[in-house]
Amino acid sequence: MKSAFSKISFCSKLNFGRKRGCRYFATANSALSSLNYVDDCFTFECPGATNYHDDSVEQSNFGNEVQVSKGQKAVEDEMTMIKLILGNHGFNLGSHPKQFEIVRILDILFENSSDAGLCLYYFKWSGCLSGPNQSLESICKMMHILVTGNMNHRAVDLMSQLVKTYGSKEGSSIILLKLLYETHNERKTLETTCSMLVDCYIKERMVTAALILMGQMKHLNIFPSIWVYKSMIQALLQTNQSDLAWDLLEEMYRQGISLNYSINLFIHHYCAKGNLGRGWKVLLELRNFVSKPDAVDFTIVINSLCKISLLKEASALLFKMTAFGVSPDSVTMSSVIDGYCKVGKLDIACKILKYFRLPLNIFTYNSFITRLCTEGDMEKASEVFLEMSEVGLVPDCVSYTTMIGGYFKVENINRAFSYLCKMLKSGIQPSIITYTLFIDNFCKYGDVEMAEVMFQKMIIDGLKPDVVMYNILMDGYGKKGYLHKAFELLDMMRSTNVTPNVVTYNTLINGLVMRGFLREAKDILDELIRRGFSIDVVTYTNIIYGYSKRGNFEEAFLLWYHMTDNCVKPDVVTCSALLSGYCRERRMDEANALFCKMLDVGLSPDLILYNTLIHGFCSVGNVDEGCNFVKKMIESSIIPNNVTHRALVLGFQRKRVTNPIKSATSKLQEILLAYNLQIDANGCI
Repeated sequence: MKSAFSKISFCSKLNFGRKRGCRYFATANSALSSLNYVDDCFTFECPGATNYHDDSVEQSNFGNEVQVSKGQKAVEDEMTMIKLILGNHGFNLGSHPKQFEIVRILDILFENSSDAGLCLYYFKWSGCLSGPNQSLESICKMMHILVTGNMNHRAVDLMSQLVKTYGSKEGSSIILLKLLYETHNERKTLETTCSMLVDCYIKERMVTAALILMGQMKHLNIFPSIWVYKSMIQALLQTNQSDLAWDLLEEMYRQGISLNYSINLFIHHYCAKGNLGRGWKVLLELRNFVSKPDAVDFTIVINSLCKISLLKEASALLFKMTAFGVSPDSVTMSSVIDGYCKVGKLDIACKILKYFRLPLNIFTYNSFITRLCTEGDMEKASEVFLEMSEVGLVPDCVSYTTMIGGYFKVENINRAFSYLCKMLKSGIQPSIITYTLFIDNFCKYGDVEMAEVMFQKMIIDGLKPDVVMYNILMDGYGKKGYLHKAFELLDMMRSTNVTPNVVTYNTLINGLVMRGFLREAKDILDELIRRGFSIDVVTYTNIIYGYSKRGNFEEAFLLWYHMTDNCVKPDVVTCSALLSGYCRERRMDEANALFCKMLDVGLSPDLILYNTLIHGFCSVGNVDEGCNFVKKMIESSIIPNNVTHRALVLGFQRKRVTNPIKSATSKLQEILLAYNLQIDANGCI
């Protein structure tokens, strides 16, 4: 439920006619400067003959000459009514009312018509006749009338603009509260308008001022609404002022205000911060407020436990709910079921469902389908998908997209397309994620033409590509060598206000490096650094690899040192990029020195790096050193593979042995047996 005082968009700014140059709050720079609110002014756009039923009008000037395009009879009726009421009380509509008279006139109009809209019309009209400014006092009176006349949304508009203009002024909240108090006629209306005032301060993130204002209201025996209390508690929690938030909660309790939703805020806050113990403690402390936890309270804690895979604890709490006399609802169950599905424990998920006998929902089915697709069990996933329809549930976009992703995972493109067709026939529009799956897989298969077709189809369907999709398609272009299209995508991103990220530039740089455009790649890197862009290790590694591949180690090491200067630490992949270059150039002494340096700085070589070095030494006929690295990799708990075996075969070929394969297999088997490992006859581990 939304607060009755939630802020309405002020795009219309009470402009019921055709838009003109708005002069709201034109005198804000002088307002409250002396804290003399009697003389402060508030600027409104003259409505001319605009009526409060939003009929379209045109006005020729600020005076009495008005050209009415629509609603002329309604305008005339309103003016007649205003003249009649004011005439009966001795006011002449043609004269210029003084500011203090406007407050009295508004009271008279509402007392005699009970029409807040009519009063609002006069309020705007009088602003034009009395020089376009309205006093703060008349504004407060107008807000009271709007609330009494059930036009709260208009009152919120006025209050919001008032706080935006005056809120930052020192002592402004006290002045506005005083004016609201002095201009009210009915207690309930006063509480509503004051609650609006506090709520507007909260929405403008002036939490301290709002808190002070609430304290001043108490001195006048005025208390904010329940929703304002909750908004304030939420704002205090967001700014890590939990003690003050708890004080407000206790104040609500003393006033007999329901605490359930407010307690939820505390539980959610602590759980979101990872402090589940505190969240659980708050849930138990409900007893101190003569209340008991409800399903929502438990669900917040259970969901937080599931997110960090504490499923046993979540399950225990699920069963504990019943001890508190609270029955789990479908949301609670869905959190637990989804948690077990994500870790592959479908059997436990089924047992829990069977025990509680709650009807399955679409979210629960999607959890099972997601897990089955992750495991590649598409036959079972299809059965669950079909069962969902048989029990009367309609598969949603998530259901179809998950199935499509599953079939792409098992490389069954035809079935993926069949689910897309079913999706479209069911009237469900594919999401960004759906299209991303297709574009990603087409790019992986090198079919960038089909990726382009899906990209254009998505745009036609009214979906806006995000940075992930642009990066995927850009990478596809780069791998095919279509660099001009990749840069066209970059221009398209900028023109559609999609901000490129580090992955975008890494993709472009990698594409340039793969095609040998090292200078252009380096230019992009330099430009990113000049613009203060956050460069990661991948960016540097791509270019280092390009220089290393060409044997230009001087430039490669310049970039290496540049990384250190920019506090970017080289990783194993960066070292591999340089090592592969040394090995390719058969500069094994330098490769070995770099390997030792890598160990010294605490980097752990991986299988690819070891195989690169083994291949490098074997390519120059140094099988013994290659075997030494085989031993080092085993000692590092890395098992040799077929690539290792082939490197040794190459080494024995360089040594011109009679049967290099047999020799390599025998040598590798000898090393493995020394470490109690086995190898088959084909040299496979």
